[in-house]
Amino acid sequence: MIALIQRVLEARVTVADRTVGEIGPGLLALVAVERGDGPANTARMVERLLGYRVFPDEGGRMNRSLADTGGGLLLVSQFTLAADTAKGTRPSFTPAAAPDVAEHLFNEFVALARRQHTEVATGEFGAEMTVSLVNHGPVTFRLTA
Repeated sequence: MIALIQRVLEARVTVADRTVGEIGPGLLALVAVERGDGPANTARMVERLLGYRVFPDEGGRMNRSLADTGGGLLLVSQFTLAADTAKGTRPSFTPAAAPDVAEHLFNEFVALARRQHTEVATGEFGAEMTVSLVNHGPVTFRLTA
């Protein structure tokens, strides 16, 4: 499982001009499910997202996590993160989980995140989405689980 996380002042996802998920200050996570991922990966990724220290403390150092700040978490499925781009001029999506498997695991991932954190919003799995954000920092990290 891969998550590209961005610390944001705000973020929103729209589908066909309809807002389906939005947050204020917090984290936007673009998430890809890879072949071979399972419940252990989803649990580990939720742990990492909530505990990863990317927010500033009183001294301006990145010592606070989403769990510490209580900020929003916007989860957006993005299978293209799992692409193999090592050769050629076209990505291979062989590393990505099959759509039905990915949707099931992504839904479990969202449910687990919602059990552990107050504010969790999502995009719409498999839809063509528009993601808008105000990156704060900018701060962006790639996490794996």
